[in-house]
Amino acid sequence: MRIAVPNKGRLHEPTIELLERAGLHLENGADRKLYAETVDPDVTVLFARAADIPEYIADGAADIGITGLDQVRESGHDDVVDLLDLAFGRCRLVLAAPEDGDIESIEDLGGKTVATEFPTITRNFFADTGVDPEIVEVTGATELTPHVEMADAIVDITSTGTTLKVNRLAIIDDVLSSSVKLFAREDVVDDPKVQEIRTALSSVLAADGKRYLMMNVPEDRLEEIREEIPGLDGPTIMDIANGGEKVAVHAVVDERDVFQTISQVKERGASGILVTEIERLVE
Repeated sequence: MRIAVPNKGRLHEPTIELLERAGLHLENGADRKLYAETVDPDVTVLFARAADIPEYIADGAADIGITGLDQVRESGHDDVVDLLDLAFGRCRLVLAAPEDGDIESIEDLGGKTVATEFPTITRNFFADTGVDPEIVEVTGATELTPHVEMADAIVDITSTGTTLKVNRLAIIDDVLSSSVKLFAREDVVDDPKVQEIRTALSSVLAADGKRYLMMNVPEDRLEEIREEIPGLDGPTIMDIANGGEKVAVHAVVDERDVFQTISQVKERGASGILVTEIERLVE
């Protein structure tokens, strides 16, 4: 099973970290290598440009891949299957124009010029609007093109909007919301190894922001304490060896609820309270 991942850029490190957390530790994957083995003898990692990964999957060079939805849409390989949103690399493709210009709506772009690094996405976007501007492909510094009279507007990626504001560009419309996802060829979606990888990655994502809470609770206060625990499917109750009239209560709670929950259960008689991180959680 071959999985293609970004070889560099802002998506590389988060992707490798996620694979490591999921248990797919890389072996012999030094810098500049094109591939790396993993601790699973059936899984090999291929390093490729994020923009090339959809092609790798579609052509069979890789069975699954991790890249942005924007890269898949731009490649035109909409037949690859979206298996899992990996919840990082979030961004938007937006249509923007100079703040002090006369472009205020999509309709104003008829016969005008739009510069972008994403010509396929941009053409598809305008095809749905009925407006037909000239699309000019550029390879960088897209936000500068309206100011040097190369274009009347742009379609570009933004995360916070800061770069657009610095360059005095106003957003006219959203073109695409994107994040990094796990993709696969349709013919391998049901392969057991693909599903195993999907479950491993999903378990890491499910554990993010969760904590495992353990405590000893007097049996006669159990119902009161149970009401204070915002657990995942409710707390687990277990007998304690030589515990007298106490039971052990275990629960998965959101990290943001831990501080308040500890205070509330302690007031109601809980003791021996322990909070630990969760590496993986299979729901």
